[in-house]
Amino acid sequence: MEPNPNAEIADTARHHDGPIETDAVIVGAGPVGLFQVFELGLLEIKAHVIDSLAYPGGQCIELYPDKPIYDIPAVPVCTGKELTDNLLKQIEPFGATFHFGQEVSVVRKEPDGRFYVETSKGTRLLTKTVFIAGGVGSFQPRTLKVDGLDRFDGTQLFYRVKNPVQFAGKNLVIVGGGDSALDWTLNFVQQGPHQAESVILVHRRDGFRAAPASVAKMREHCEALEMQFITGQITGFDEAGGRLTAVKVTGGDGVTRVVPLDVLLVFFGLSPKLGPIAEWGLELDRKQIVVDTEKFETSTPGIFAVGDINTYPGKKKLILSGFHEAALAAFGASPYVFPEKKVLLQYTTTSPKLHKVLGVESPVFD
Repeated sequence: MEPNPNAEIADTARHHDGPIETDAVIVGAGPVGLFQVFELGLLEIKAHVIDSLAYPGGQCIELYPDKPIYDIPAVPVCTGKELTDNLLKQIEPFGATFHFGQEVSVVRKEPDGRFYVETSKGTRLLTKTVFIAGGVGSFQPRTLKVDGLDRFDGTQLFYRVKNPVQFAGKNLVIVGGGDSALDWTLNFVQQGPHQAESVILVHRRDGFRAAPASVAKMREHCEALEMQFITGQITGFDEAGGRLTAVKVTGGDGVTRVVPLDVLLVFFGLSPKLGPIAEWGLELDRKQIVVDTEKFETSTPGIFAVGDINTYPGKKKLILSGFHEAALAAFGASPYVFPEKKVLLQYTTTSPKLHKVLGVESPVFD
């Protein structure tokens, strides 16, 4: 991910004399957090964005930057990186300030109704509203519990794929039974720039949590002898000269097979950790933030939650849903920012005011 120029602005924020005053603070710079900047910008609400990662994009960049996404309206297909780049371009007119590599450590309601926000790096802000767009929170991959294996982490053991090309031509063992495991299995089996020398998929049972079409495709590749599938669990490994050379896979029958490899890819899913958010006094339900469906406001007035981190009846964890939530949350926040102002719904197609905000010329219709 290319550095965002706005990140440079954030570097000076920690030297600001007193807290930075702003209209909105957005916690999370994933796709929904970035689109929240846009929806707030249309209402002339200025925002600062804080993210624990060193760059924008959230899970899209951290977990699957090159994986295709097919369910963004009017975009038949795009990668996580392309989606992030396009969102960054879309929000350019609004001049949001980004604070990367920081976690929000304090959120406190002040006597004047604003919120005092402080980060792990000492950035302090006073804001009229807060938007939590932190995805699943501070997410960490679930690890493979085999004694001694962790010393290969980052060299031959990986829990996420950032650069698929580095695995091309390698002998891969992929572990897991969900969508990520199956998607990357198919990616590395198929002919192309990412094709591996060999692929062996290991899962503890013959059933999968992945999309049925992906499972069917995987089985086709096995029948064509283009890959292998082994039922079992990794219980040990072999090494030589300080390098991982094979894993030991024990099946349900108690038989252990030694499987040679160059690289071990493990996809056991993410372990969501709300972190400090859990201490903010918000109503929670199974580590998710409860919101209404009118404004996506939390149990604390002035604090909103959008995207995968929130929950409400009928909630679907889709980027599309998060975009919708961001729009309504922006309108819900407007009375806190502009208490005397009546906000009317305007359309970017026809509104001269919005054209001015966006920095585009108003079209002339015959």
